[in-house]
Amino acid sequence: MRNRAARVPRVNVYRVGGSVRDELMGRAVVDTDWVVVGATPEMLLASGYRPVGKDFPVFLHPETNEEHALARTERKHGRGYRGFEFFASPDVTLEEDLRRRDLTINAMARGEDGALIDPFGGERDLRAGVLRHVSPAFAEDPLRVLRVARFAARFDFVVAPETEALMRTLVASGELAELSPERVWQELARGLMEPHPSRMLAVLRGCGALAAILPEIDALYGVPQPPAHHPEFDTGVHVAMALDYSASHGYALPVRYAVLVHDLGKADSPVEHWPKHHAHEARSIRLAARVSERLHVPVDCRDAARLAARWHGVVHRALELRPATLLDLVTEADALRRPERLLGLLQACEADACSRPGRSDYPAAAYILAAFGVARGVDAGQVARGVTARGKQEEGPGADAIGKAVRAARIRALTDWIRRIRSVGEK
Repeated sequence: MRNRAARVPRVNVYRVGGSVRDELMGRAVVDTDWVVVGATPEMLLASGYRPVGKDFPVFLHPETNEEHALARTERKHGRGYRGFEFFASPDVTLEEDLRRRDLTINAMARGEDGALIDPFGGERDLRAGVLRHVSPAFAEDPLRVLRVARFAARFDFVVAPETEALMRTLVASGELAELSPERVWQELARGLMEPHPSRMLAVLRGCGALAAILPEIDALYGVPQPPAHHPEFDTGVHVAMALDYSASHGYALPVRYAVLVHDLGKADSPVEHWPKHHAHEARSIRLAARVSERLHVPVDCRDAARLAARWHGVVHRALELRPATLLDLVTEADALRRPERLLGLLQACEADACSRPGRSDYPAAAYILAAFGVARGVDAGQVARGVTARGKQEEGPGADAIGKAVRAARIRALTDWIRRIRSVGEK
């Protein structure tokens, strides 16, 4: 490794954190972070480093533009994840800097000679598949509860019992409430996009954090479902399975979020009706909207959630639907202008259906996409011109008349298409 601090006297530079972890795991290294020990801001500035940010002593390397942070310690002085003071000094050692990190697997470094520096047993925990806190200071930052859950979703690791105990302490302290909605959403979204999002839910639920930040999801666990349609029975388990199905198929974040919240209304069903959940879709729409508003969820995720909550039961019955219902589905998804919204809805519905044991195909998706093609194939402009021509003999057609005529034309086209499909199936 070449000397990255050659122009800074009496300085040692170490590669730290995730890049060391990922290298040891044989994973691609995306971001590289460096810690500079023995330097002052003035020394780095004099050597051409450029400062970034206001809160931390972080600088960009003059040649590589990679972030180099001065070794620092921290001390908590208030509640929440913002309540920290950082102290950077040439006297701060590498081990002191590593000690302030969250997990042992993130508290390793490599020297410029390539030697691994691992004062807290991170390599051991990597081999064992364990997420373990570095020091009791872990419990000072509520955001770390979500980070641990996210790393569990990424690596499918287990949480060390002593770390889970600290996480429960953090939850009990009420400090999760100090986290901004944006930070909560950021961690949840990243966890949803990991390979094993069900592990994030399991870890959050195990320490009580799921009930604190997503009570609507936590309430699904223990809610039964009809075994004929859901061999997994438990609604919370079903959602977790559907999330992992979404991840295994590489679905986008709006789809995964839609899967997360599509069945919220089942926890709100009358207990005396369990395991049935009549009209749970309407309740799911309301509860999904509440979650989206509370977490400041992006518009594309919010809209995908609403569509999945409203339509997933209908989509599952696609081959039985009337032409008007098919058109309503296409219209509400705004598929004629934004076909990706319909595709996302169908992916969420497929995850809902095919994550169940014994399901491997989902013909409803192909059927609805074909119906969408039929509806889109109607020449709305030609229909509008016909309405306009007839309207000249009266008082004018009006936009409402044109809209009704286009809808009627699409329903006729869908009716003819369904009739052809059924006649072929009967032969």
